[in-house]
Amino acid sequence: MSPDLCETNYVIINYVITNYSKKNRLNEWYLLAPMRRFAIGRCLRLNVGMPKTEKELAFLRDLYINDSWTRRFTDLVDKHLKFTDAENFLYVNAGTGQHVFALRDRLHIKTAIFAKCENEDMLRIARDKAIAVKADVDFSTIRFEDDSFDAVLTDASFSRPAELKDLLSESTRVAKPGARIAVFLPAAGSFGEIFSLLWEVLFNEDLGAHGAAAEEMVRALPTISRAEEIAASAGLQNIQTHTATEVFEFENGAEFIGSPLVSDFLLPDWLDSLNEKEKERVREKLAQLIDSEDGTLTFRFSVKATLLIGQKE
Repeated sequence: MSPDLCETNYVIINYVITNYSKKNRLNEWYLLAPMRRFAIGRCLRLNVGMPKTEKELAFLRDLYINDSWTRRFTDLVDKHLKFTDAENFLYVNAGTGQHVFALRDRLHIKTAIFAKCENEDMLRIARDKAIAVKADVDFSTIRFEDDSFDAVLTDASFSRPAELKDLLSESTRVAKPGARIAVFLPAAGSFGEIFSLLWEVLFNEDLGAHGAAAEEMVRALPTISRAEEIAASAGLQNIQTHTATEVFEFENGAEFIGSPLVSDFLLPDWLDSLNEKEKERVREKLAQLIDSEDGTLTFRFSVKATLLIGQKE
């Protein structure tokens, strides 16, 4: 099936959800996740390592990544933030909207919720879902005016570490003076189990400057103190952070390499300096190394999920 037909299937399923239940439509959307996977899963090129289009990545984000990755961070948000006093609220990098809808259910009905998606393909899915579940959320990709929002929440879980400064500066720009600003991201100490194996593969294969690329991946992730410094330089005060160690587990090297999270969202960024043939070599050798290191045991890696909260000066 073509990506356009995939999108048609999404619209059909949206209609099913809308007419299936007049109540708890958001629950119906998530309960029908297996139907969505069946309906469009064949449309996606799930071949390991094959580059995906933005549209395909948006579908994968909605089908797999929201639950397997993003929720690990948003659980931390829900535990420490309420946003109950905000008259208007902005969610930056809202993806396909899953956490936005959950917040919509919890916030006061008079709270105006705006959500900025990363690209037009994610925006299309988020808007379709909003129609299906009748959620009062304004999704867009526009640039908002200065000093507009009482609260801003930014998802930096897939942003490159070097982008954190710009993300915090932009979040501060659109927030009103005194507004609460929060960002969640993986901090230093994340992916250590992967990076050590990746360094060995790159070194043995004479790639990535003999493993220097993997060393740079480790150094690039901001420590909590560094993230707090960046937040302060962006104009935040009363800064506090919360962390939780999240563990991801895979049966073997093939399952690890073949997972959408790793194959389509993490490795493409980490291996960006390599050509396609080199990337394929790394994926193959990394899967083999995982199996040889762990034998019959499962492979696990951990992420230091971090929530940083501050207030605009």
